[in-house]
Formats: sequence, structure tokens, C-alpha cells
Amino acid sequence: MFRRTVLALTAAAAFAGPAFAGGHSMDIVDTAVGAGTFKTLVAAVGAAGLVDTLKGEGPFTVFAPTDDAFAKLPAGTVEDLLKPENKDKLVAVLTYHVVPGKVMSTDLSNGMTAATVQGGEITIMTEGGVMVNDAKVTAADIEASNGVIHVIDSVILPKM
Repeated sequence: MFRRTVLALTAAAAFAGPAFAGGHSMDIVDTAVGAGTFKTLVAAVGAAGLVDTLKGEGPFTVFAPTDDAFAKLPAGTVEDLLKPENKDKLVAVLTYHVVPGKVMSTDLSNGMTAATVQGGEITIMTEGGVMVNDAKVTAADIEASNGVIHVIDSVILPKM
């Protein structure tokens, strides 16, 4: 389940960009790769061993951080997470961005919480734009064959 969630997250991130058109015939991972703005997310999904999961049946809802979102993290954070000895932490971070099922923007309400594949909860705020915890949704409802991607401008981190 964690692997599927991480893959979904990666794929969702790929949807942010011009590659979105006609994207729902591709799975989340292929959509993310095609978008070109989720290179860090795709690399992280690969390092975490979640590609096959996110290419799986789903459905998944992925709150996908862009490359610019990963760049906002403190220097060295991404490199540290990608080390083999930190795979469990990487899996936790990635699966925190994935919610089981297909949740479209019309399903969201202000103040709602959702359980993530990681086991934690995220909070959705819809007033003045949609926020997931402290990340702003910059593109929503990017459909893939196995779920939906919502692009976010920051990486959200679970409590560890």
C-alpha cells in the first residue's frame, strides 16, 4: 500500500504542466514523468521503490510537489532522504502526500482532514484558495488512469 501511495504521489506531480492535456490515459507515474516539472519527485519515488505501486490499479489521490517545491526544503534535505539508509523516512514523506481513493477538488471542504497512506492526516482549507497543510494547490483535478493529481507548491512533512 505504501508503494502504491508513493507512486501515486509521483505521478500526480507530473501532471503539473503542459503535459496535463489528455493525461488521464496515462498512469500517475507516466503523467508525472511527461510533465517535466516533477523530476525530483520521480527520482524520489524510484529511490523509495514505489514506482510499481504508483503504476498500480489505485485509485490514488496524490498531492504532488513540483521541483520548485522540493527546492524550498533546507539545503541537503533531498540528498539526505535519497540515501539508501534513509529509505524508510523517504517512503514516509512520499506516502504522506498520497490519499487512498480518487478525491476531486469538488469533494473538498474547508477544515476537512484526510488520512494518508503514511498513516498521518492532512488538513484541507478551501477559503482563499485550496491549501493542504501549509502547501498551496496550484493545479487541481489532473486525472490519470489510476487516480488524480493535485499539484502543490511545497513539500508537506509528516510528524516523525
